[in-house]
Amino acid sequence: MSKAPIIGAMRNVNDPAAFSHRTIEANGLAIHYVEEGAGPLVILLHGFPYTWFEWRHQIAALSEAGFRVVAPDIRGFGESGKPDPVEDYTLLHSAGDVVALLAALDEPGALLVGHDLGAWIAAYAARLRPDLFPALALISTVVGPREAQRPSTGWAALEAQFGGKSHHHYFQQPGLAEAQLDADITKSLRGIHFAISGQATGAQRWRLFVRPGETVLDVLPDPGFTPSWLGEEAFGEYVRQYSKAGFAAPLAHYRCRDRTWDLTAALAGQPVTQPAMFIGGAADPVMDLMHPLYDAMEETYPGLVSKTLLENVGHSAPEEAPEAVSNALVAFCTAYGLKH
Repeated sequence: MSKAPIIGAMRNVNDPAAFSHRTIEANGLAIHYVEEGAGPLVILLHGFPYTWFEWRHQIAALSEAGFRVVAPDIRGFGESGKPDPVEDYTLLHSAGDVVALLAALDEPGALLVGHDLGAWIAAYAARLRPDLFPALALISTVVGPREAQRPSTGWAALEAQFGGKSHHHYFQQPGLAEAQLDADITKSLRGIHFAISGQATGAQRWRLFVRPGETVLDVLPDPGFTPSWLGEEAFGEYVRQYSKAGFAAPLAHYRCRDRTWDLTAALAGQPVTQPAMFIGGAADPVMDLMHPLYDAMEETYPGLVSKTLLENVGHSAPEEAPEAVSNALVAFCTAYGLKH
């Protein structure tokens, strides 16, 4: 099924109705996606806590540049299906959804772009099916090689060094984080979007470890206003989507980190050889821990053609710096996307 877009050069990209919406059934799951343009296929995979909507600027730019652009809601998010079993949220499941989406679109392949959680899914899909995904763009999140030890063991080592619980560890207890985040969706989303952005400074900035006696909301404090780079209209769309079903299904992806690791031993040591690029924010709080991976990206991605950190930009690069991200993606997709 589909909803007709608003046509016109002056369309409001902050209005979801300005885009073409479709839903397919794949892997026993409803997958909602937005589609624009014609030409070589580019698939955009969003992160947490976002939906397809975080790509609204890039959808417009890439479609106008001559690409067929598809931005799905990842399973558990937005208008896509939300399986009940937590074990249905491994990266293998999500990568499988991308392969199924590609088949439903009747395309021979696609250039993959992923942000945050979507970067993890894109990187795994590229490792598993290099025949389908000839190039890869990672936004904000550096996905390193498969860890030498289970992720939970790595979190414990970091926690011993820095104190408190990492957000990955904190999210493991079913019912805990979602109850805190769901209590006031507006405040929770406002705090997350602001604290991880380049606009936050000092005590407003996200702290990556939850100290004893704190909740996840304490490290993502609500500033009481919507980030200026996001705006009220766009922020309202996130509130609308997350108010429907809350945070439980999106958090299930974090609760499968160890399970994914257990199931992917065959990927140990495997590089991603396709052409790749990275663009993120120099003011991203995650960069405090991610910089060693960033510095060593060429080891995991020997085909890396560029990596860039944007000054004064945080974790939400597609929305904080839409023009810079869009320009970088158009150039990369033009050089390395499938030719029609």
